[in-house]
Amino acid sequence: MAAVWQCQAVTSTSTGAVRQGSLRQLNLAVVLRRIATADRPPSRAEIAADTGLTRATVSAVVDDLIAGRLVAEAEPAPRTGAGRPARGLLLAGDGPAGLGLEVNVDYLAACVVDLTGAVRHHVVRRADLRPVSPADALDRLARLAAEARAAAVREGLTLAGATLAVPGLVGADGLVRLAPNLGWRDVAVPALLAGHPLVEPVDGIPPLVVENEANLAALGELHAGPPGSASFLHVSGEIGIGAGIVLDGVLYRGVRGWSGEIGHIPVHPTGRPCRCGGQGCLERYAGQEAILTAAGLAGADLPADTAAARLADLAAAGDPATLTALADAGTALGVAVAGVVNLLDLDTVVLGGGYAPLARWLRPPVDAELSRRVLTAAWSPVTVRPAALGARSAAVGGAASVVRRIVDRPAGWLARSG
Repeated sequence: MAAVWQCQAVTSTSTGAVRQGSLRQLNLAVVLRRIATADRPPSRAEIAADTGLTRATVSAVVDDLIAGRLVAEAEPAPRTGAGRPARGLLLAGDGPAGLGLEVNVDYLAACVVDLTGAVRHHVVRRADLRPVSPADALDRLARLAAEARAAAVREGLTLAGATLAVPGLVGADGLVRLAPNLGWRDVAVPALLAGHPLVEPVDGIPPLVVENEANLAALGELHAGPPGSASFLHVSGEIGIGAGIVLDGVLYRGVRGWSGEIGHIPVHPTGRPCRCGGQGCLERYAGQEAILTAAGLAGADLPADTAAARLADLAAAGDPATLTALADAGTALGVAVAGVVNLLDLDTVVLGGGYAPLARWLRPPVDAELSRRVLTAAWSPVTVRPAALGARSAAVGGAASVVRRIVDRPAGWLARSG
């Protein structure tokens, strides 16, 4: 694939020639991506053979990547014959890193992920943000981001970009059109954070990207989930319910970036009124508040992870009201998910956010509805499993998205660090 990219770039210019700077940028990206996607640390000779680049070109590019703290040399394998053993190459863990941030209904979160994909810092602050203005909520988030940045510096890392997860409809310019559970409408997040520099600027890498929370949770699952999970539906169960759709390893955002609002699919068209203005939405039957109410815990005002843990404890103890609440929520969830699976032909559903610790009880009714409603279920069953990261998925996915941008465009980082 790397050689194909090189050929396409060479033939795509109008003059038939490639500027030296553009060719260097291309070669940097090709070599770094080969290292990033390798099953084991490849040698310079192996990269040259795989990409079609000359050994001299690969050696020069690797030297630049090492100098820029993007690549490190692995310890050489034990010597088995004559000559010096080749040293493999791997992503460096002491250079650039991504900052993932999240604003949700009852918490703020910040996460730092290094170039290798390791989570180096993660913190959650509990607060009910519904009565708080967007400016106040983002000011609190900026203080949390400053703490994360300081933690990254102590680890020898440099934050190269930030991605913020918001539970709502987000435009390409970072404008949050609607976040119904937060009470946000037309909130210009980048403008409100303009006085709080979150990261140092890097050429070609936006300092702040604002994205839907469920989309980033799906990216987090793609980043940390089991091998082979290239297409799946990730459903985040909090006070609201969002979904991220991953198809062949790529997040599907929709024409305007607003895909995945599964919480507002009606499961009872004339049912309970919803904050969105509709009726019978999935959120009103399978959201955190709906489950707590059905379990007899209405008004408990528990944070998402505490609420899930409390429900799990009660369910494990056999509490009848809790078991019924989870069964009913799972049935409603299964109805909505079955429609998505029928439409997109997915074979995996991931239960994330507050659903992850409750998967033991939610999965049977979800499985039952999928078996009953998905046309292909008889010969191709749908797998339902908990998310690998649980409630951390969105913040980790946001930070990991920054790391992926560095791997795709390493020249910007090298220009900054040179």
